[in-house]
Parts: sequence; structure tokens; C-alpha cells
Amino acid sequence: MARGSAADSFTARLRKAVHRGRIALRKSGVDYFRGDGSDWIALVGLLLTIPAFTWGTVVVPVWVSPAALVLPIVAGGLLLRPASLLGLYAAAAAALIVESVVLGPYAEGPARVTPGTVLAVAACGLFGLLIAQFRARVGVPWRRGGTMLFDLRERIRVQSALPRLPKGWHREMSLRPAGGQSFSGDFVVAARTNGGRTLEVILTDVSGKGMDAASRALLLSGAFGGLLGSLPPHGFLPAANGYLLRQDWDEGFATSIHLVLDLDSGDYELFSAGHLPALQLNAGSGRWEEKGAEGPLLGVYDGAQFDPVKGSLRAGDVLMLFTDGLVEASGRDISEGIDRLTGEADRYVASGFEGAAWHLIEAVAKDVNDDRALLLLCREA
Repeated sequence: MARGSAADSFTARLRKAVHRGRIALRKSGVDYFRGDGSDWIALVGLLLTIPAFTWGTVVVPVWVSPAALVLPIVAGGLLLRPASLLGLYAAAAAALIVESVVLGPYAEGPARVTPGTVLAVAACGLFGLLIAQFRARVGVPWRRGGTMLFDLRERIRVQSALPRLPKGWHREMSLRPAGGQSFSGDFVVAARTNGGRTLEVILTDVSGKGMDAASRALLLSGAFGGLLGSLPPHGFLPAANGYLLRQDWDEGFATSIHLVLDLDSGDYELFSAGHLPALQLNAGSGRWEEKGAEGPLLGVYDGAQFDPVKGSLRAGDVLMLFTDGLVEASGRDISEGIDRLTGEADRYVASGFEGAAWHLIEAVAKDVNDDRALLLLCREA
């Protein structure tokens, strides 16, 4: 009985040891992939490939060219830190010397170590070192950089999501970055305030476009999201203007439009900071009306005043907010772009505006090299 208990105890300890080893190995692998761990595993693996390539070049030089050493060098530029990369380069240089000695002068036939081979390997090494130094300076390893950009894009998308509205209302939005990129200088921040009875929406167009404006758009969307609902409506744009001024960016201005909509009555106020006017469709007359408030650009000067314009959405009415990329084009007046937008929007009056935001951008500004954003709010009949 004692012998069986000892065997069971040994088996249990062995299982626990194996389990702890698996957990530690998995954690180190995850840390390495995320860029938090050491690069010694990658260094050892790449160092082992160099003698393997050298042996292959010496034994079957026709199939394994001396230039094959660029493979671990390129991989090292992506995986290793600069200090480790220098050790890999030293091993590759030693391998080239060994291959030159064993294979003989390059003039005696193919598959020799030629000056061109040395230059190609050295050029790849130089580029790899520059990439590694850039990563070390930024502090984002390559295997974490893609994850960080994906996370940045998802945060902008989540922050731009519109809240659910009560029955009788329909909302939708479409964002299209310039050049088909994943990042935009246009963003939306929205929330239901006043106990859910009020919808507040901020549509902002940051100076610049695409990747150039994405980091500023993310910073501003986070700040605007914190301000929204924490201040009375008339205090939001002055606070946003002060925040933008404190950033002291070289290209630090932005346009913004702030909608405050009472979901019970349909009454609203629009505050504008140098933004294009909103468009309202009156269901009774079937005509589009511009709703433009007064206010300067955000981030230009302190003490700016933003005066609202008021309106009301009745049954069947539609309110459309958009950025200048949708209606502005070289050689064309903005009013012409607005007329074209309203003309396309008239096609959806009879059938309804569900799914219309994306189609309107496709019809009006599909190939425009600028960020485009369109937001629709409809009060159902």
C-alpha cells in the first residue's frame, strides 16, 4: 500500500512538473510574440541555420547558393534586437569566409562566393540593422506593431459607434478613409445623455488625412468622449477648443459639429466649429434645408464663441451630417457637391434610408483621395 502511494505521489509530482513546464513555455512564447520577452530563442535558432546553410553550400553548392545566408539575416532584422543582430552578422561573415576557402576562387566556376554575393549579403544586413535600430528607438517590436495598429483601428471604430435609439428613430454612419487605408482623420463620438432622453453626436474632421491624422484623431476622440456628457452642450466646443490649443500641434486645427437632439420631442441644437452645415430633409415639402451654425475652427484661438442653430425633426424628417471630403473637390464649388449629395439622397426618400450612408459615399465620393464621413438620423413616419 505504501509502495502504491509512493508511485501515485511520484506520478502526481511528475504531472505537476510537466504542467508547470508547459505553462512557463507557453508564457515565454506569448511574451516573445508580443515583444515583451528576450530574443535569445530566435538568436539561437538563427545561429543554428547558418552552419546548416554553410554545410549545404559546401556539399551541394549548385542547390544551396552562398547567397542563401541572406535568409537568416533578413529574419534577424525582423526578430532580433540590434545587439543580438551584430552577433548574427558576425556568424554570417565567418560562414562566408569558410565557404570562400572551401569552394575556392570564384573564377573557377559557378556556385562560388563572388563579390556580388558579399555585397548582397552586406546590403541585406545593413537594411536589417536599420530596421532593428528603428524598432528599438520606437520601442515596438515588429511582432507587436501589427497588433498595436489593429488595436488602434478597433478603438477608433468602437469609439465611433452610435448608441441604440428608441423606437421611431433610425441612425447609421459610414466612415471611408483616404486611399483605402484603415485609419481616418474623421471620427464620430456619440452618447445618450440626460438619462437617455438626449442624443449628443460629435462629428470631427482633423486636419490632414489617413495615417497622418489617425494618431491625432485617436487622441481627440478619447478626449472628446470624456468631455461629452460631462459638460452642458454649450460648454463642449469651448472646452474642446481649449484642449486642442494646449496640444500645441504644428497642424493642430480641426472642424467639428455638435448635435444635441431631444429624442422625445425631436427638437435639436447644432453647434459648429468651422464645419460644413448639416442638411435636413423636410418630409412635408420634400426639400433639403441647410442648417449652419456659427463658430471658428477648433485650435485656432482662445476664447472662441460658438452660437447654436435650432431645429426640429418631425415624422419622416432626415438629418444628415458629413465632412468636406464628401462634397469638396478641386475645380468644383462646395455648393455643387452639396447639390449632388442631396440629389443622390432623394433616391432614398421613398424607400427609406436604411443602408443609405455607405451607398451615398459610393455614389458621390467613391474615388476621392480624402477622408469621408456621413451620418444619417431619421425620424420614422
